Amino acid sequence: MNPQQLAALIGFLFVAAWVAFGLGDAVLCLVGAAAFYAITAFFRGELDLAELQQRVSQQQRTPRAR
Repeated sequence: MNPQQLAALIGFLFVAAWVAFGLGDAVLCLVGAAAFYAITAFFRGELDLAELQQRVSQQQRTPRAR
């Protein structure tokens, strides 16, 4: 298990312990795990927010074929 996966697991468990069980809460657990995963990737230098923003803006400018 790499550090990002471990951070995602810790985030999931943290949010799971924080909220009661249910469908909405389960989704919140997944969001928490994704957030911890992204934060860890950012601090390890594996996530470049500028590159991500550039990709999103390129996709918005490119017309989609139908």
